[in-house]
Amino acid sequence: MDRQPGLSVRLKLTLSYAGFIMVVGVLLFVAVCVFYLWFLPDGLISTDGSFWIDRSALLRAFVPFVTVVMAFLLTFGLVGGWLLAGWMLTPLTRITAATRMAANGSLSHRIRLPGRSDEFRELADVFDTMLARLEAHVAEQRRFAANASHELRTPLAITQTLLDVARTDRDRDADELVERLHAVNTRAIDLTEALLLLSRADQRSFTREQVDLSLLAEEATETLLPLAEKHGVTLQTSGDLTRTIGSHALLLQLTMNLVHNAIVHNLPERGAAWVTTRVYPDTVVLTVENTGEILTPPLVSTLVEPFQRGTERIRTHHAGIGLGLAIVNSITRAHAGTLTLTARADGGLCVTVGLPARSQTPDSMAISRRNVDS
Repeated sequence: MDRQPGLSVRLKLTLSYAGFIMVVGVLLFVAVCVFYLWFLPDGLISTDGSFWIDRSALLRAFVPFVTVVMAFLLTFGLVGGWLLAGWMLTPLTRITAATRMAANGSLSHRIRLPGRSDEFRELADVFDTMLARLEAHVAEQRRFAANASHELRTPLAITQTLLDVARTDRDRDADELVERLHAVNTRAIDLTEALLLLSRADQRSFTREQVDLSLLAEEATETLLPLAEKHGVTLQTSGDLTRTIGSHALLLQLTMNLVHNAIVHNLPERGAAWVTTRVYPDTVVLTVENTGEILTPPLVSTLVEPFQRGTERIRTHHAGIGLGLAIVNSITRAHAGTLTLTARADGGLCVTVGLPARSQTPDSMAISRRNVDS
């Protein structure tokens, strides 16, 4: 934004200090004049009666003295105000320098203003927090861009290889080639749609409406029941009517991703997954828990990062694209919720999503039990 040049804050403070001192001086002078003009008698007579001074002569002698004093107060106010304003604005100078460095791309610098809390130090602390979040966000976006480029390049490279082989090997089975190309293309489409969904959730560009998480959990388990049967996983759903405000499509995608992960990252046989919903005064909670291999806390802490699949959890028959929990995390943040991942002591993972609750009536608090066994 282009602005017209103006006075610096330091100069404004200096003029304010000097002006205040001058106003006080003028008021003092006026008070003295009023005292001499209204409250003193016409003449001042000494105790021995040898002389007397009239009021007008006293004022004429007093005015030059007051003029010198006012000039001294003005000079003192300007110099003192300039030094005092500079001392008071020293923290602002450091904040300005840090802001300029951040504008030039250096997000690692921190102000770390010392001293007790005041307005400037509070501003510096907030600015440091903002820089830390920006730095983390930029680093995350760079990693995401690098990983996305790598993931998108892989199916394109495979497609190119298959086409080169088909061009040079005329005797190769065309049906097999088409099937492999179809699989690679499907994976590329799934990855692209996941990236678009992730971007949409991050931008929070969606229509908000009333959503019941319990209905979404039921829809997700019914949709994925054939996949659970294929993998020998038992699905169980239960809980309360959990109404919140958000995007029906995004929250359904969140639930589908969690249930899908619970199925494919489970025990090779006789696995189980539990989907529950709970209502609290200010929060509705969706919990998806599954059996599986023992997970370490360091591994669990990385599962929400894009393309971090966690090799110990990958089933050979379904590797996924590594964006399932990243999408869940973005959708949760877009709905002002919280996402918690916890490793189960017996193996597997417990994922809890907390979202702001919508005001509910007593009828809507009725418990609805649903069990789907595969």
